[in-house]
Amino acid sequence: MNNTSLFHEFPEVSAKQWKQKIQMDLKGADYNETLVWESLEGINVKPFYNQEDLKNIPSYALPKNHDWAVGQSIYVGDEKKSNIKALEILEKGVETLIFTIPNEATDFETLFSGVDLKETKLYFNFEFLVLEPIKKLVTLLKDKKAKAYLNIDIIGHLTKDGNWYHNLEKDHKILAALVALGTSDISIIGVNASRYQNAGANMVQQLSYALAHANEYLNHFVTSGAVEKSFPITFKMAVGSNYFFEIAKIKAMRWLWNSLISEYGIQSECNILAVPSKRNKTLYDYNVNMLRTTSECMSAVLGGADTVSNLAYDAIYHKDNDFGERIARNQLLLLKEEGYFLEASQISEGAYYIESLTHQLAEKALVLFKHLEKAGGFLDTMKKGTIQQKIKESAEKEQQLFDEGKIVSLGTNRYQNPQDRMKDDLELYPFVKQKARKTIIEPIIEKRLAEASEQKRLNDE
Repeated sequence: MNNTSLFHEFPEVSAKQWKQKIQMDLKGADYNETLVWESLEGINVKPFYNQEDLKNIPSYALPKNHDWAVGQSIYVGDEKKSNIKALEILEKGVETLIFTIPNEATDFETLFSGVDLKETKLYFNFEFLVLEPIKKLVTLLKDKKAKAYLNIDIIGHLTKDGNWYHNLEKDHKILAALVALGTSDISIIGVNASRYQNAGANMVQQLSYALAHANEYLNHFVTSGAVEKSFPITFKMAVGSNYFFEIAKIKAMRWLWNSLISEYGIQSECNILAVPSKRNKTLYDYNVNMLRTTSECMSAVLGGADTVSNLAYDAIYHKDNDFGERIARNQLLLLKEEGYFLEASQISEGAYYIESLTHQLAEKALVLFKHLEKAGGFLDTMKKGTIQQKIKESAEKEQQLFDEGKIVSLGTNRYQNPQDRMKDDLELYPFVKQKARKTIIEPIIEKRLAEASEQKRLNDE
């Protein structure tokens, strides 16, 4: 932290002096065994940090005008209804619209009717990969001078589905045609890193896999000359409940990306869309999910996310509904308008603990990233099943801690309410769906920590 005249009246205290004082207060107990704990990422967390912890540590600062936007997702099953919903939520404080497009015949003129596209940023999630309809959308967005993020992620689809949309050659050909249409205002490529978190990867793995995932696109387009100067990209990141670590994770992601593109000699706007994790959400005592998502959205803002889109407290078992969406939206609005989080993204800069965590996460992720690249890169290690196996190992370790109660989930593995009944309230199947099919790689499967215990409770109702 920067020195101010307020602290000149007090003598400086070194880390050694602090540690000696703590050891005296411990009255013989071992300092490391009592107060130092190790995270799932292998980072030893100390009981205190001071200026000495920031020696020789580089820091990446956000632009002074950096701000964050309140986002909300809309599934476009019907253009007219989705348009009405978009206009309603914009009136209620939403600043960024996130459209999921399931149908290549979507009428975008109808969808955007009445929306001020010069003022409202747009994100897209396409459930298909077809050139012409997306090309028409890009033309429309250019005409309306919109700021948009298309988030085309053929590798992300492969990690989810186990197969390409069409095949490797055709997917890359379509993506190349779309990248050629991109501008500084219309970003084409996205990296969905949220799947790694929701599947159980630790934070170092999340960062490293996201970077390696993005590097596949850089390798393909920059080295081929398709991209020469600018390569805007969007990272979708899931945020969990480890508050300070999650702040550091998002800061580290931006830091790592800027380090990577400097090696290519290009510039790139790194846009981060943050959403709460599904991994720690619960079916029983579901109101606690609101506490979890509030903390997670705070981490996202303080970490420097560009857009934060909240998860409704009942999202894992209810279909989209006005009440759940209103509560989720108002959580963000309360943080921004009444919690003074409007310009809070720079608050964490210079904080000894967070800066130290950011550096350690970034350094560990960079080591793993280099290892992946030496092993052939992200796609090659995915084909070999190496990444899937590492995520499974991390997920099993976390699951064991959850099952033993060392990772606490109120209302689920601690302080259960035996009177809770959920069997009749399920509109959505909240567990992993097993469906045998042929794939070219093993897909990465998202799974919540509470699934096994919840299934047992449902059977016992």
